[in-house]
Amino acid sequence: MVQTRPDPADVQRARQARLVGIVLAVTIVLWMAAQWLGGKLGLEVRFVFLFDLLAIAAFVWALVVTYQIWRGRRG
Repeated sequence: MVQTRPDPADVQRARQARLVGIVLAVTIVLWMAAQWLGGKLGLEVRFVFLFDLLAIAAFVWALVVTYQIWRGRRG
């Protein structure tokens, strides 16, 4: 059986995909924790809304990077 080296572009895409997965998982956990903690501490709505905006920003970033990975695979 002959082993070949992986394509560096495939390795880079795999790293990007792994990073997207980590960012999504961490974002979801932190967002849920912020919602729960905001309710327990009685934070003002504007602070809880800030957590929502940060989560949306992370999701948009993940969507853009995922699109770039998809485009890279097609090319």
